[in-house]
Amino acid sequence: MERSWDGAERESADDTDPRDRRRDRRGLLGHPEHEEIHRPRIDLPDLLALNRMGSFDWNLDSGAFELDAGGLAVFDLQAQEFDGTRPALLQRVPQEEGYRLDSAVVQAIQQGRRSCGAYFRIRCRDGTPRWTHVQGRILRSEAGRPYRMAGIVREATAELADSALLGIPDEERERQTTLVQWTTTALSRALSVQDVTDVLTDRDGPLRLGADALILGLVDNGVFDVIAATEPLHMPELLHMPLDRTLPLSEAALTREPAFVTSREELLRRYPRLEPYVQGIGVRGAAFLPLVAQDKVIGALGLVDTEPRRHTAEDRNLAIALAGVIAQSLQRATLFDQEREFATGLQASMLPRRIPAITGGDVAVRYQAARTGRDVGGDWYDVIPLPQGRTGVVIGDVQGHDTHAAAVMGQLRIALRAYAAEGHPPQTVLGRASRFLAELETERFATCTYIQADISSGVLHVARAGHLEPMISDAGRHVHWPTVHGGLPLGLATAFGEDHYPETQLFLEPGSTLLLCTDGLVEQPGLDILAGINALTSAVQDGPGELDALADHLSELLWEQPGSPDDMALLLLRRLAEPGGPATPRLRLHVHQADPVGPAEVRAQLRRMLDQWRAGEVAGDVELVATELITNALRHTESGALVSLELLAGPPGRVRLEVEDRSSHWPRRRSPGETATSGRGLLLVEALSDRWGAEARGAGKALWCEFTVPAPEGA
Repeated sequence: MERSWDGAERESADDTDPRDRRRDRRGLLGHPEHEEIHRPRIDLPDLLALNRMGSFDWNLDSGAFELDAGGLAVFDLQAQEFDGTRPALLQRVPQEEGYRLDSAVVQAIQQGRRSCGAYFRIRCRDGTPRWTHVQGRILRSEAGRPYRMAGIVREATAELADSALLGIPDEERERQTTLVQWTTTALSRALSVQDVTDVLTDRDGPLRLGADALILGLVDNGVFDVIAATEPLHMPELLHMPLDRTLPLSEAALTREPAFVTSREELLRRYPRLEPYVQGIGVRGAAFLPLVAQDKVIGALGLVDTEPRRHTAEDRNLAIALAGVIAQSLQRATLFDQEREFATGLQASMLPRRIPAITGGDVAVRYQAARTGRDVGGDWYDVIPLPQGRTGVVIGDVQGHDTHAAAVMGQLRIALRAYAAEGHPPQTVLGRASRFLAELETERFATCTYIQADISSGVLHVARAGHLEPMISDAGRHVHWPTVHGGLPLGLATAFGEDHYPETQLFLEPGSTLLLCTDGLVEQPGLDILAGINALTSAVQDGPGELDALADHLSELLWEQPGSPDDMALLLLRRLAEPGGPATPRLRLHVHQADPVGPAEVRAQLRRMLDQWRAGEVAGDVELVATELITNALRHTESGALVSLELLAGPPGRVRLEVEDRSSHWPRRRSPGETATSGRGLLLVEALSDRWGAEARGAGKALWCEFTVPAPEGA
């Protein structure tokens, strides 16, 4: 037995009859007088496969990529592993090799060539590398537009055994691989054009691209605009110039061909217009690369060397490949900026165009569209003038991030505004808004907080529908999150027959600020919302005092820097400080008569505020006395209780506690017996406080007591 050229085994010629061998030779010579020898015909695909070759057909318009059996064998792929698209080949083609291929194809198309060929490496199923060669014919329409590429792919490891392509040092290959990986990874996180330029122009950006400095520009309506440049290439006179061939980047954009210069003299010989600008720049070489994406020139990139350097063929191919990556990123970023502008404009058209002035108060509002292009959100805010000098403030969020959410938001905002303007209390406004949303025949629900505010007295009536609770920051930057009872989100509440929303009464002291926001400000994917709430609390405490500056600070610090994928609405309402000096830090809370958990919630909020005031051991005494006074007010009167806590200036510092009710019965001290179960309340107040007393307050009275706050150690 012997093995044929294709590896198949057959019988040795020595085992056949000599006459048969003579007939075989005559048959091969084609003599008609001898009998014809019939051998199976080998089709072209089989011939290619026998030679480790295959064919491909690439539709440049649709992206469909056909690969025959021989081509699949070259890529070490099985038929079920290939879905007819180029991305399916990425499991065999390393990333840096893929960019080299892309750059070769783009360059061939840009230069108008009819064919394109390139060597590249693949990684086989078992991990071994394999050199491969591709050669394709570019088919163009009558107008010259490329629409198809067809050709041959084959194994090339054997023919390159002694080639210079295999002689590239491993460290150089590692450098190129690292360069490609860094560029693609960094640019994959860039959303806007500004993000892309930040990546390229950061401290080590040019060095990572293999240059000492870079300059980047975009083409727009026949004008070349430089959008980024590192020192010493910043030339203000050349930032906005007509597109012509007198400057290297403009020429690269016009011709679609890269240009490489190896000295300052060559640069000035080709572009004498640059002579006044490069006197102080030690240019030793440069590469000017067109940025082409989807067969459209969007700009050009310049990479400048200030130290002597020889650009090898591999360096040039790599630079062209990186230019393709940057072009794709810029095109994606430009589209993102356009879509973001569209989303912001659409959302802004549905929000209030003007915020009414508030007597005795000030308002600041902010809205940020989602950082996901046209995914318009349903967040909104509103400020509504109400009868009797009151003001309604609203914050809300419709479920979803699309145009439907924005449309529902616009209808709901108008309906809620109409209900509020009629003077209805918050619980009625939210109840009607929930029924309105349920009747819109939409599956979306909405969270919302509505507050009816009387700025002159500081009284706030709050109703909440599944939304975040409000925050209050007093004049001393002490922040607390009051407990506000709420109901189900709008729409869902009606569906479940629970569209009743309880009201909570809060107080906004002079100089204090009320904050309402949607979850886009405090919630980040993968993080606990409590971390966002704590960050918001710290940002308010450390932020600027002026209201608009504080709104900008919160938006930039908590939303823009992390790059939230959700939209965000923010509303700040401040009650102006009274003339005559800074306001006294004070907390006021209302306890309803029929609220069984009200006293416990008040105690918790008192404790949080006393901790901020650093009341120390006195905090426990204040909490105990407050519990006694609140219990007496709820038990012995027919109204709720109004609890006030103030921090009085010293020295020494004092905490003043007041509990007000609407009963005219004056408190009196009793002497209970040993077995008595009541009557010790005032004795407890007298024992724990430094001073106490009672005052008449209109239709009722107030019991007050003061506690001395010990000075901190070392004060």
